[in-house]
Amino acid sequence: MRAIRRLLIAAIILAALFIGADRAAVYFAENQVADKIRSSQGLSGTPDVSIKGFPFLTQVASSQLDEVEIKLDGGVTAGAGDRSIKVSGFDATLHDVRVSSSYTSATAGRASGTAHLTYEELTKATGDPDVSVGYGGKDATGGNQVKVSGKVTVMGQASQQSVISTVTVVNGDTVRVRANEVPSQGIPGLERKIREKTDFDRKITGLPRGIKLDTVVATPNGVDITLTGTDVNLAG
Repeated sequence: MRAIRRLLIAAIILAALFIGADRAAVYFAENQVADKIRSSQGLSGTPDVSIKGFPFLTQVASSQLDEVEIKLDGGVTAGAGDRSIKVSGFDATLHDVRVSSSYTSATAGRASGTAHLTYEELTKATGDPDVSVGYGGKDATGGNQVKVSGKVTVMGQASQQSVISTVTVVNGDTVRVRANEVPSQGIPGLERKIREKTDFDRKITGLPRGIKLDTVVATPNGVDITLTGTDVNLAG
């Protein structure tokens, strides 16, 4: 019995050491991956990386990670210059992550996630101090819309105009805002002037390569974007 007790104690100690080493290794790997993603993708913020699955060391040995979560919260800038958009929330789950033999890059077989844009940031992204973007309520089919307002000058007369617009995703990387209808009020050139203010496209860059914008929904708190991806390049 004494020998069995010693054997059990030794097994418990070894298991604890293995778990400790495994958790230390995953913590180190998460920080390394976060720094690599930030530098390779040109992100303005460092992502929070969480590697799922246990044990981690056996996943490393096979160069295959089951699941990796990436979060970018509060102040991640997508784009460049005065047309950049600050993504206030980005959350992606990556599956079947293949690690290169040198452990300097990784590719996820598939990914899904969400991103959030506030109306304040969408307003800034228009690049026009006279334009504002806000929630526009629901249309007849229950779909959510945005309201775009701007100051328009036609024939020397300035007026404040507002339109209800639909937000869509174009080419997997661009948010498009288009007015559903613009009243011309019988004034030549008014519709064109209004659309110059209210219609715009903004390309979202700076997210991990392979992540694409899928669908977009306007809510009272901002615009929520669904993300998808295949063969997502995490670093390299």
